[in-house]
Amino acid sequence: MAEAIYRGWDRARLDAELNLRARWPDHAEIFERWARESRKARKSLGGRLELAYGESQGERLDLFPVPGHKHAPLLAFIHGGYWQSLDKSDFSYLAPPWLEAGVAFASLNYDLAPKASLPEMVAQIRRAVAWLYNHAAQHGIDRERIFLAGHSAGGHLAVLAAERDWIEPGSDLPVEAVKGGLSISGVYDLEPIRLSYHQAVLRLNPDQVAEASPLRRPPRSAGPLLLAVGDEETEEFQRQQAEFLETWRNQGLTAASVDLPRRHHFTAVDALGEPEHPLFAAMRAMIAGEVDRG
Repeated sequence: MAEAIYRGWDRARLDAELNLRARWPDHAEIFERWARESRKARKSLGGRLELAYGESQGERLDLFPVPGHKHAPLLAFIHGGYWQSLDKSDFSYLAPPWLEAGVAFASLNYDLAPKASLPEMVAQIRRAVAWLYNHAAQHGIDRERIFLAGHSAGGHLAVLAAERDWIEPGSDLPVEAVKGGLSISGVYDLEPIRLSYHQAVLRLNPDQVAEASPLRRPPRSAGPLLLAVGDEETEEFQRQQAEFLETWRNQGLTAASVDLPRRHHFTAVDALGEPEHPLFAAMRAMIAGEVDRG
């Protein structure tokens, strides 16, 4: 009998829970659709592409201001890919409905593994937040209304940048630089990642797991948070969201979840670009200041 290494699962079962591309073979067609629709969006919207927020090649973002607006709120999106793949340019397709709603949209890159460690990625996304805050006026953004969203590994990074513990009191960046966040199909506990086939590339150590797992180290302070996970996702992704939602609320922090029926890991993020979807409506309400505490 194979050795149980996590929640009574052996390595093969754990890998199956986390191997999302194997579980949904249509991911290649979905990725191609994202890229195709994103090319159309960039051609239509123009935007300010490849803006550098740091010195590394991965520290780049694409920004789509709202035409004619000087103080628009901003939704900054962080892509997934298990911290190892995909690109900001794959998610420009999410921008058009947000611009139509009067919200500027940014898509953020960061250096991927194995080039960068996970702590380095966390630091990069936090630098992106600081850059957006400090350069907001140049791009027609209201720096007092910056919100983060992320998918999968990007959801993990969004949560760690949306919390306020990392911002030093008295620094040039105010503690409330990020007003709120959204994590879609996020990863909140890195221990199963460390024990899985992903460890060969990510090379996590126990200290990194403890420090960078929001479920294990919830913040003392943070703005409101929305969570969403597809109802067709694996047991592990469902469990992590449920436990993280409870942990966040037990800290006295505001959080709400949005149901994503008939969505799996790679179709869940599409809801963020569908104006008629409850997830889009919930994020829009947060940006408008109508936060649901339920």
